[in-house]
Amino acid sequence: MPETLLDIQDLSVVYKTDLETVHALNGVSLKLEKGKTIGLVGETGAGKTTLALSILKLLPKPTGIITGGKIIYEGQNLAELNEARMRAIRGNLISMIFQDPMTSLNPIQKVGDQIAESLMLHNSEKLTKEQINERVKETLELVSIPAFRKDEYPHQFSGGMKQRVVIAIALACKPNLLIADEPTTALDVTIQAQVLAMMAELKELLHTAMIMITHDLGVVAQICDDVAVMYAGEIIEFGTVRDVFTKGFHHPYTLGLFDSLPDLTKKTSRLLALDGLMPDPIDLPEGCSFYSRCSKAMPACEHEKPGNYELSGSHIIRCFMAK
Repeated sequence: MPETLLDIQDLSVVYKTDLETVHALNGVSLKLEKGKTIGLVGETGAGKTTLALSILKLLPKPTGIITGGKIIYEGQNLAELNEARMRAIRGNLISMIFQDPMTSLNPIQKVGDQIAESLMLHNSEKLTKEQINERVKETLELVSIPAFRKDEYPHQFSGGMKQRVVIAIALACKPNLLIADEPTTALDVTIQAQVLAMMAELKELLHTAMIMITHDLGVVAQICDDVAVMYAGEIIEFGTVRDVFTKGFHHPYTLGLFDSLPDLTKKTSRLLALDGLMPDPIDLPEGCSFYSRCSKAMPACEHEKPGNYELSGSHIIRCFMAK
């Protein structure tokens, strides 16, 4: 049986100010097995980054609050850990690659020193200074950067190379779980393909589990094992890549995502788009969050929340039509 590495159970998160409360995550449940990759997809504002920040307890303070649920990592609930214990986990057991490499690197510090800093901060292996220096070289070469470039500064690297450095920092301590928040957004298509191919190779080499946050369904098809489709702070469809990318019944929102992709086999030059916007997270609807935009909505959808219905053992959809 596959071994579960991360088990998120009914997680709810709000951003609270004196004026309003934003409901960012609403009962999210998700399981990640060791060595597997989950693709987290959905439009901007769906809650993907909030989910990632919740796992690492990096929600902005004091506004970001976990109001319910559990984040079970190898038997311990991360949501209950204090800051000192979380610091021992971040970067060591769970690492994150942030969206923009231009702002992730310190412009006045050599890249080798930035990788070494991660190793020194999480030195569970009790590495000596010489061993840390060797690990820096090995890690750079692992992401296809010559070791001698450890003494160069970020401005001496291209955008794609900077992203490789950011990945090297995340992998330096050989984490069990890597969270990648749209790691190729700022890169051109050719470099994006190279970085994704490299990440897929490293995942296999290091047996690291991964959560890949992206808007690009092509990226999901390329490197992910499972797919979680998010909408308005909920996971509305989950399944293997085969479940989600093959023909059959899908959540209407998932179908809308696929319909919005350009198709070179069609003669029309227009792209299909979902009408309307996601509901206001300050004032969520009583029923299905997708009701106002759904062409297949039924009367029950307006006032009742759909449950999670299994189409197969691994394919789950939050929609009354799957009942």
